[in-house]
Amino acid sequence: MAGAVGKTYGHALFELAVSENKVEVLMQEAQTVLAVLAEQPDVLKLYAHPKVTPEEKQAFTENVFRGRVDDDMTGFLVLAVRNGRQKELPQMLREMIHEAKEYLGIGSVHIATPTEISPAQKKRIEAKLLATTGYRTLETEYAIDPGLIGGIVICIGDRVVDASVRTQLTEMSRELMQVSV
Repeated sequence: MAGAVGKTYGHALFELAVSENKVEVLMQEAQTVLAVLAEQPDVLKLYAHPKVTPEEKQAFTENVFRGRVDDDMTGFLVLAVRNGRQKELPQMLREMIHEAKEYLGIGSVHIATPTEISPAQKKRIEAKLLATTGYRTLETEYAIDPGLIGGIVICIGDRVVDASVRTQLTEMSRELMQVSV
C-alpha cells in the first residue's frame, strides 16, 4: 500500500511542478529534502513518534522548511504530514524526482565493467547511449565488477543490456546442459 501512496503523492508533486513551470526547481529541492531526511534520521523518528501530535509535526515541518525551500515544496511536505503520510515522504520524493528526470530528458544509467575504463571509452559509451535512448543528458554511475570477466552491463531504469562474458558463459552452459549425447 505504501508504494501506491508514494507514487500518488510523488506524481501529484510532479504535476504541481509542471503546472507551476518549476520542474527543475522542485526536483532539486526534492533531492535536497531527501538528502536531509537521509542525513537526519531523527526527523523521521520524530514524525513516527506517537506522543508528538499531528499539529506539532506540522509546526515542526513549517519551521524546518519554510524559507529554506520553495513554498510549494513546504506546502507539499506539510500536506503529507497533515494527512499522516510522513512515513512515505522518502518514496514520494523519489517518485517525483524520477518523473521529473524523465520529463526533463535526464537518464540515470548504471554501467558495470570488469575493470576501470578510460575517460575516452566512457565518453563513447555515453554518446552511444544518448543517441539510442533519446535522453538529452545522462547521470552516469560506473562500477567495477570483476565477476563479469569481460564485457559490460548497462542498466537504464528497468532496462538492462548485459553483454558480459559471465552471462554469455552461463547461457552457453545452459544450452550445453540441454544437449543430449
